Amino acid sequence: MRSIVRNGGLLTGAALLLAGCGSFDGKRDGGPAASQAPAPAAPAGAADTPVKLGAPFTIGAVTYAPADIPDYDDVGYASWYGDEAAGRPTANGETFDPDAISAAHKTLPLPSYVEVTALDTGRTILVRVNDRGPMVNDRLIDLSRGAAEQLGLGGGVAAVRVRRTNPPMAERAQLRAGRAVPERIATPDSLLAILRTKARALPVPANTPAAAATAADVPPAATPSSSGDERLIVENPDVEPAPAPAAAAKPAPAAAVYVVQVAAFSTEARAKAAATATGGVVSRAGNLWRVRIGPFASQPEAQAALAKAKGKGFRDAVVMRDR
Repeated sequence: MRSIVRNGGLLTGAALLLAGCGSFDGKRDGGPAASQAPAPAAPAGAADTPVKLGAPFTIGAVTYAPADIPDYDDVGYASWYGDEAAGRPTANGETFDPDAISAAHKTLPLPSYVEVTALDTGRTILVRVNDRGPMVNDRLIDLSRGAAEQLGLGGGVAAVRVRRTNPPMAERAQLRAGRAVPERIATPDSLLAILRTKARALPVPANTPAAAATAADVPPAATPSSSGDERLIVENPDVEPAPAPAAAAKPAPAAAVYVVQVAAFSTEARAKAAATATGGVVSRAGNLWRVRIGPFASQPEAQAALAKAKGKGFRDAVVMRDR
């Protein structure tokens, strides 16, 4: 059995990039300012003191020791949980609200505040950690449904960066009250490339329900983008599936199958409209209606369909392997 304290540290070469963007220790260099309107009263039991760590605990053969690491910064996979845990107590004694912007983490103090960045889009949100989890070893953080919707995640697990931060008191109060605060400035492409490279080196989690109360792994509702269009839900486009283990007698490999994921919508009517415009088909995926074109036997065919979808205005469409 081995003991692990997750502390990725800032990536080499990323520190200089961070100095000119986003936020640092609660001081923001640009982007939308936090609302100055007074936050409503926080839910009963929601407070930033006392801060709790808790005893080490074991998942499988791995032991995690909670620790107060001010510069915590790591890359991994996020899942999310919602109504199945609604109303239950979190690890620090609060009542879990699926629509609040909160999260579960294995080792960070409870509560603490982190910036979570979706590595497919570069979008970053501020989240309050008030629970322990995910209770599976291949995931870094479990987001509440509300946090997953704000970040635009769906379709199971997604690669993210989690960085601890010290936000202003006004933002802390809003999150304690269950309200989202404005997104941070989008992460620059140069830094995203570094983070994505680190994520590719990690084992891809199995897209199955978690063994504990957190991590339900069913898609949340889609989040509208600032333009008013439904946001695309990308299913790990930057991470290739792990290769199958070698066998004594290998069968002939099956031909690769590709699809174009146009978008995922929270309403069936909008999904059907998108399917009509692109020649795609609509399929139900949890709480979402997903629009896809294909399948295609070759990547060039899929790329041609991708160009068609983008030409119809679906800029976030992406080619995926149909697994």
